[in-house]
This record gives sequence, structure tokens and C-alpha cells, in this order.
Amino acid sequence: MTEESAALYVVPTPLGNLADLTRRAEEILRTVPWVAAEDTRHSGPLLKQLGAQARTIPAHQHNEHEAAARIVEKLQAGEAVALISDAGTPGISDPGARIVAAVRAAGCKVIPLPGPCAATTALSGSGLLDEHFLFYGFLPSKGGQRRQALEELREQPCALVFYEAPHRVLETVEDMATVFGNRTLVIARELTKLFESIHSLPVAEGLAWLKEDPNRQRGEFVLMLSGAPAGADDGEGERVLKLLLAEGLPIKQAAKLASQITGMAKNALYERALALKS
Repeated sequence: MTEESAALYVVPTPLGNLADLTRRAEEILRTVPWVAAEDTRHSGPLLKQLGAQARTIPAHQHNEHEAAARIVEKLQAGEAVALISDAGTPGISDPGARIVAAVRAAGCKVIPLPGPCAATTALSGSGLLDEHFLFYGFLPSKGGQRRQALEELREQPCALVFYEAPHRVLETVEDMATVFGNRTLVIARELTKLFESIHSLPVAEGLAWLKEDPNRQRGEFVLMLSGAPAGADDGEGERVLKLLLAEGLPIKQAAKLASQITGMAKNALYERALALKS
């Protein structure tokens, strides 16, 4: 191994296709004496396939502080440790950030490797034209907190990137349709695997599309939304809403049309219309 020996190597592992493991990552995993893994049962087959002889240290979200202490001990004794998660890059919506922080605080070397990441893989195949993106990761699991988080992101002019689990994808996409009006939604699932799919559609149609085929609800998801249209601020939304109401349109119809015109959330415009009419 040509790298520094007493260092923590942050090693991305494949999302699904084992051919995506880089040659550098393979060399590190074969030569380090210790591998800190999110799930040692999951990482075992990968390490065995590589012919790695490393001993493993469990390093998951419930024991990061204890794992960090063990890792620092190994590093201070002059031994190298590779940090991996079940798939993708450690510390990116996966355990690892606390371990890296503890290692750096102890004055030990951290060497991150480039490699697989579901967010950037999905975004590169999305076709979204936004120049910037905001990676959020997993939204809150509770409905009220999730909708509040989405509302706080509604005016962001950049693409929004989320991770989601299969058992919550329907309610999350439904909340996105409520909050984000007529934005573009890109649903990516099972990236790099046999049943990989990347599908783009209006966010309002996302729930129905997922329900059309139960297979579309399986796997790990990356959900991406186009950014807020230029000028789609509260003032513009209210201006359009007032014009439509002045033409005599019913509140519900006025809110729907204003949402389609400005990209603002239909529910928010509906609430504002009620206030204007009161």
C-alpha cells in the first residue's frame, strides 16, 4: 500500500454493481488490517471476494462514539483502518461523520477516496437543468415534520435531492406534490442494479405513476425536484392570485391556476386566497 499506513481511509463501496469499486479502494481494503463497517454481515461477502484479511469493527449509527474510540486507538498504535458503509460513501446519509470528526480531533490522518454516491449518480442521469443542487438526504419520517421540512425548501432556486425508503416513498411523493406545485420530479431507484430506473414527470403525477405498478415502489430511492422558477416568490404568487380572484374565479380554481403559473405550492396559495377573501 503506497498510502500513509496509520490513517483512516474513507472508502466508498458499490451501490449494487461490484464493478464500480475503484482499483484504489480495492487495494486499500485488501491491505489494511482493520475495516470499520456499518454492518459486518453485509460487508463480509465483499471483503471475502476481494481476498481481504482485515478484521472488522462494527461502526453503525448506534455505536459511532464507541467505534470512533476503538478506531483512534488503532490509528495511534500505527495501524490503518478503512471505513465503509453498506453502500456508497460513508458520512453521506450513512454513518461515518462522527467517526471522521473524532479521528480528526485526535490528530490522526483522514484520507477520503472518491467513489460511488447515489445522490450524484442519480443527479447526473436526471436531466434536470438547474445549475446548482441541494442535497438533503432523508426527510423526517413523521408526516407533519416532513411537510414542514419541504415547505422550508420550497423557494430554493436549486435542484433538491432526497433519499427515501420504499415504505415511505408514496407518502413522501404525495407531500411533494402538495408543497411543490408543478415542478419536475425525477424518481431514481435501484441505481446500478438489475432493475435500475430513472423516470421524470410532473410532481403532481408522481403518486399515480408509482401506484400503477407495485414494482415501482421497490428498492432504494433518490427523489429529485427541479428548483423554484425564477421570480416564483410569494409576491409574484400573491399578485397572480389577486388577479385571478378579481376575475371572479372560485378560490380553489384560482389557487390551482396561480400554482401552475408561478410554481408556488397550491396549498399555500389556497390558504392565502382564503385570507384575502376573509
